[in-house]
Amino acid sequence: MEIFNVPLQIPEGANLIFGQSHFVKTVEDLYEAIINTNPNMEFGIAFCEASGDRLIRVEGNNETMKEAAILNAEAVGAGHTFFIFLRKGFPINILTRVKEVPEVVTLFCATANPVEVIVAQSAQGRGVLGVIDGGSPLGVEGADGIAWRHGLLRKFGYKR
Repeated sequence: MEIFNVPLQIPEGANLIFGQSHFVKTVEDLYEAIINTNPNMEFGIAFCEASGDRLIRVEGNNETMKEAAILNAEAVGAGHTFFIFLRKGFPINILTRVKEVPEVVTLFCATANPVEVIVAQSAQGRGVLGVIDGGSPLGVEGADGIAWRHGLLRKFGYKR
């Protein structure tokens, strides 16, 4: 078995939700979950089938986001994984709905940070061992960090 990392390519200004599911209708159900939650969000979804034709199934309403989803699905190449790239919203706006899709098994990350996927490859195929999301902590926040965090959340409208 070989273990290696795959750096994901996240378009400028985009966020990513990366997870695992178990059924071919995942891509359509994720599309409906997103569009019914935030119809103004621009997004693309790629889902890697693990049996049958083993194709990358694609949906979305933005070609750039769909292309990013395909590019990263091809690079990771692990069955039953899905990639959602989005703009004009944040993962927090749709995470609950994504988790409620019956086929979704797990979420590996939801981020705009640089991401590396740790992949194992055997004779059967590829699987995801985990992700590296952003960098390691550099310290503990102080008063300035708390003020910055409070300001950012209020700027985005998440807190009053």
